[in-house]
Amino acid sequence: MGQCYGKTIPTTEDNDNNNNNNNGHPPTTTTTVIHHQHQHQQQPQSPLPSSVNNGVKHTTPARSSSPWSSPYPHGIASPLPAGVSPSPARSSTPGRRFFKRPFPPPSPAKHIKASLARRFGHAKQPREGPIPEDGAAIEPEVLQSLDKNFGYNKNFGAKYELGKEIGRGHFGHTCHARGKKGDLKDHSLAVKIISKVKMTTAISIEDVRREVKILRALSGHKHLIQFYDACEDTNNVYIVMEYVPPLALFRWKVHRSRCKIDNRSDIECCCFLPPSRFVHRDLKPENFLFMSKSEDADMKLIDFGLSDFIRPEERLNDIVGSAYYVAPEVLHRSYSLEADIWSIGVISYILLCGSRPFWARTESGIFRAVLRADPNFDDIPWPSVSPEAKDFVKRLLNKDYRKRMSAAQALTHPWLSSESHPIPLDILIYKLVKSYLHASPFKRAALKALSKALTEDELVYLRAQFMLLEPNKDGRVSLDNFRMALMRNATDAMKESRVPDILNAMAPLSYRKMDFEEFCAAAISTYQLEALETWEQIGSTAFEYFEQEGNRTVSVEELARELNVGPTAHTILKEWIRSDGKLSLLGYTKFLHGVTLRSSSNTRH
Repeated sequence: MGQCYGKTIPTTEDNDNNNNNNNGHPPTTTTTVIHHQHQHQQQPQSPLPSSVNNGVKHTTPARSSSPWSSPYPHGIASPLPAGVSPSPARSSTPGRRFFKRPFPPPSPAKHIKASLARRFGHAKQPREGPIPEDGAAIEPEVLQSLDKNFGYNKNFGAKYELGKEIGRGHFGHTCHARGKKGDLKDHSLAVKIISKVKMTTAISIEDVRREVKILRALSGHKHLIQFYDACEDTNNVYIVMEYVPPLALFRWKVHRSRCKIDNRSDIECCCFLPPSRFVHRDLKPENFLFMSKSEDADMKLIDFGLSDFIRPEERLNDIVGSAYYVAPEVLHRSYSLEADIWSIGVISYILLCGSRPFWARTESGIFRAVLRADPNFDDIPWPSVSPEAKDFVKRLLNKDYRKRMSAAQALTHPWLSSESHPIPLDILIYKLVKSYLHASPFKRAALKALSKALTEDELVYLRAQFMLLEPNKDGRVSLDNFRMALMRNATDAMKESRVPDILNAMAPLSYRKMDFEEFCAAAISTYQLEALETWEQIGSTAFEYFEQEGNRTVSVEELARELNVGPTAHTILKEWIRSDGKLSLLGYTKFLHGVTLRSSSNTRH
């Protein structure tokens, strides 16, 4: 698939979305790759029978002046042995026997370019030259100028024996293999074979280097596929990995009785990723495989072809992933680690009710549903689903990524919490504490009042994170505690993504210590609390504490400086201040998450 530049615009012609509660077979997905940095390819999947559409109800939240609402932000012969040949992608989802109706696959992404052309007159041109589509010829001089020497071992044939093909992905195909010598002798292996003929740009070559680097950095976790070796010859690159039977999530785990177990494994996979500042970008049921058919089989996450490291504060803009599982912020071309959590939310929704939360006949229709439609939690079987499970899915499928739970928070959720499973260190803590340390005394007072209104359920996660920092004998933590906690959880992936740079912004902790009460104030996210059904009560209680201990007379000019807005915002800020010169309840809630002039103006009407 080629490149498509410019923001994806959902079209209004695709008015064929299916009802969200339409029970059916979980979707057979096709990976979408529309971006300006990486090139991947996917064979089209065989079409399934179309299901009956009833029309989807798109709901867009109305703007409100309520203090509780928060507006959404911005020709070489094959070296393979006989019997190993290219084959079309296979569906790894179950048939009709589990669901009433099958899911048709999404259409190819060509129509997205067509919709852009209809809207703008033509598709935007790529910055680094086009990636040819449909077998278009590459200029010979371009191919000759590419360096396809990766520096990997060149003795693949002497070390491994290839078997039959077992899968096909975006950019290559995977074969069963067996080791001939060394520690892997007679071991069953999986070898991903990437043809150098397909590496037609410097970007595609870098994609391969990055995938190998990621596999090396992440190898060692029990829920991630193990990497063993990387080899190359004149024609191909060979990535040697652990062999996992092709038992995909939907093939063997369609019964809701094991959904909680499945979700814990899903989340544990993701929990290993955020501390490493790594985003998978293609989490879907087909990429979760089980080691055996037994009920207690371990699950492995595979396919890192679209994965990438991400630095602190960095936002990615490539539109990549599979349409059914792509997060709204990905379509807005500004996303980070939270996009993987959204994908887990979609998987959780399907496991619990057997249907998908967002659906349409075409990819652009699916994207429009992801951006505008709300998941259905009213029809069967949702009335019989536990409130905890429903709350868990809702908090993962929040369209505002700031309100979405992190992976570590998901593991402390009442639906999944377990004393036998440790909670990982959450990189979100570093980000929030850094912001707190650089906040003004007035903002800290507002956050301290908010921390006193938290319920026990919200404190579980904060208490677990505080203990992971191993507080000193006086029950306080300092920069050294953060630094040691980071080193204990250090991986090659963390070093690659420069996570230790975060500590440089926490220098004020070198001269002070933080007890649990202040840690709660520093580590809470106002946006995440705002997503709770109890937020109104939490906000009102917090304001009472703020009135007693922190609310003071503040001028409009001082408030504007606190929020980093100009004089044009003064008219709006006056509405936040009472006649006695102190913040009102509306002003307090707005001040907590520092709304901009534009969003403040929107909430007035």
